[in-house]
Formats: sequence, structure tokens, C-alpha cells
Amino acid sequence: MADLFDNPSDPVKPNTPRPLADRLRPRVLADVVGQEKVLSEAGPLGAMLTAGSLSSLILWGPPGVGKTTIARLLAAQTNLNFVQISAIFTGVPDLRKVFESARIRRQNGQGTLLFVDEIHRFNKAQQDGFLPYMEDGTILLVGATTENPSFELNAALLSRAQVIVLERLTLADLERLTQRAEQDLGRAIPLTADARDAVQEMADGDGRALLNLIEQVMAWKLDKPLDRDALSTRLMRRAAKYDKSGEEHYNLISALHKSVRGSDPDAALYWFARMLEGGEDPRFLARRITRMAVEDIGLADPQAQEVCLQSWNTYERLGSPEGELALAQAVVYLALAPKSNAVYVAFKAARAAARDTGSLPPPKHILNAPTKLMKDIGYGSGYAYDHDTEDGFSGQEYFPESMKRPVYYMPPERGFERELKKRIDYFIKLRAKRPNV
Repeated sequence: MADLFDNPSDPVKPNTPRPLADRLRPRVLADVVGQEKVLSEAGPLGAMLTAGSLSSLILWGPPGVGKTTIARLLAAQTNLNFVQISAIFTGVPDLRKVFESARIRRQNGQGTLLFVDEIHRFNKAQQDGFLPYMEDGTILLVGATTENPSFELNAALLSRAQVIVLERLTLADLERLTQRAEQDLGRAIPLTADARDAVQEMADGDGRALLNLIEQVMAWKLDKPLDRDALSTRLMRRAAKYDKSGEEHYNLISALHKSVRGSDPDAALYWFARMLEGGEDPRFLARRITRMAVEDIGLADPQAQEVCLQSWNTYERLGSPEGELALAQAVVYLALAPKSNAVYVAFKAARAAARDTGSLPPPKHILNAPTKLMKDIGYGSGYAYDHDTEDGFSGQEYFPESMKRPVYYMPPERGFERELKKRIDYFIKLRAKRPNV
């Protein structure tokens, strides 16, 4: 087999300078940083290798966490020929050539690990094209994707491959990479401790990005270590990963919503700010914040909806960035408001009952009778006008006659709904006194 880190299509001379990230590429799986959960003996990949039975895989994780490296090392450890393609640059004719080469290789007793970078960029037909070659053993497929496979890959392909989730690197992982870089370079990075932390924060969980930043810093001719402020004038912070139409969008709005529901204003503000920094439309956030007031606060604090609508209106008048403060105020108000989903639950139950009971008519005593015929057949007969009754409450039945009276709305004793519960209990007592109405 060719050397693990050689690219046969682009041979590199021994003395050719190599980027730091390439020089530090792990040569054994044990050296891969930050993915111990999947590579340990108890992890999914470790267990496969121990059993000597590697299946097709989808490596799902953010950039710079080792997807390509792990695929190369898996090929080396299982004595498979490593072939790498990118879905961005590979068309159907190219795939046919790859499959044919793998078929010939298999006939000669050599298996093929086909690594497909950005596999989610292949369309459905192209993804289906892998299936027969996976099934007959021509290739062992290892796909890499930064997108959620559940949304981006065909069910047929997913059913034939195990999804391995790779985590973004922690600051501790990035510090280990920093130390490896210093060992390779033979000297310490010329940064203060605070600036060293800043470089790792700038990498945003991406090991490759960190090593590229370190290589930039090491190329500078410095008389003394740089502090954080001096470093920030020379290096630009990476843009946070955020796709307004992809999984990050849904992950962050979920985090914001659950932080509000969990009455944590600080966490709610953080996720709100993360979405704004990622370029989210503040109007989308205004709409979702208002929904939170309806769904998770409801009548426990009827003013919550009004606060959201006022904040939304303020944003429309001021625009960004000034109007975003009004939305932030709404976020904090919602986080600290008493919580109740009683109306939300009641409404869902009422909708379900409405579907189940079909077209049951209202009881005749609450139907209007504008014609003599309708009066003759009982429309409006026996209706009790509540304002004319004791306590302004007749206690009459308003559900269909053949339907057992249900209970949908059950307010908790929180916030304003504590008062509403008292009213419900009061009407229940009055209704019990008038069973024959």
C-alpha cells in the first residue's frame, strides 16, 4: 500500500515544506484528539476494530475534528486501500471509475475503503448509486458530513451504514494540540497565557483552524510575547458556525426556547445573542419569542404576550441594532415570568376531541330559533339566561348531549392562573348545586 499520508495523484518530494496541520496529522488512532468516546475500546469504532468487523460509516461532525484522519487510519488498520473523493468535485462518470477500480482491486484480493467527503452534497440518485457496491462488498463506504444525516442522506444509505457522531474539540483538546505544535516547532508560542487562551477560543473547536492560527503566529518576528489585545489586532476571530436554514438554526432556537421555559434569563440571553451574531433575522426571533409567551406562559401572566408584541413593534420602529434591545427585554421578561402550558395542553386536547366526535350537534337549548318550525322542534327551549340567574351562573350543559363532559383546562396554582383556578373551583361548586338545570 502507498504511504498512508501520500496522495498518489499529487506526489510530494521529501524536502517539500508541509503545513503544520499536515505534519501533526495522527499516525495511529490513539493519537486522535477529542474523540475518545468513539475510538476507545468501549466506543463504537473501537469495538468494531477489536472485533475485526468494520462496517460502512457516516462520520458526522463539525469541521476540523478528524473525520478525514480517522478514515485514513481505519483503512490502514484494516489493510484496506484508501481512496478519497469529494462530493463537490465528483460526478457520475468519476464514480463509475472509482467503483470499477474497486471491483478490480477486490478481484485481486484487496479491499477498498472509499472515503467520501461532504457526502451530503450528492443527490438522491448519486447516493443510491453506492448501494449495490456496499452490499456486494466492493467498497466499504466512509462518508463525512457536517450536516445532520437524518435530513441530508437517503434512508436506504443510512440503513447500510452506522452514523458516528464526532464532537467539536474542547479547550482542553485544543491545548493538547497546542502543546504538540510546540514540540514539533521546538519552541513555545510567543503569547501570554491569556493570548494563548484567545487563540484557542478563536479556533472555535476546529483543530485544523487552531494549527493554522498557530502557524501564523509562529511566523511573526516578535521581541516579546503578545497579549490578548495585541493578538486581536493581528488575527481576526472566526465567524461562529451558524446556518440560518440548517441544523444550527434549529439547535439554537431550541436552546433559546428551553432556556426561557427553564426560567434562566442568562442562558436565554446567551442563545438569543448567539443567533443574532450568527446573522439570524430579528423578526424571526420576535415571532418565536411571542410564541413562547403563548405556549409556555399563557394565562399565568397575560401581560407576557403584550410585552412581546410591544417589543416587536419597538424593533420595527427602531430597526437593528437599537431595536434588538427591546427583544432582549422581552426574552428576560419571559424567562422570569411564571410558567404555564395549561391552555396549550387544553387546546390540543380540545382539538383532538373535536376530531374524534365528528359532527355532534350542540344541545338544542343553546340553539337560536329564528323560525316557528325551529321553536316547535325545541330549538332554544329551556335555555337559562345566565344574567338572570343567581350568581350570574346558570350551570347549564353546553357540550353535545351524547358527549360525556370532559375537562381540558386545568390551570396550575402559579401566577395569574392561581386566580383562574379559584374561579373554576367556584363554578364547579355552583354547578354541583344545580344538577337539574
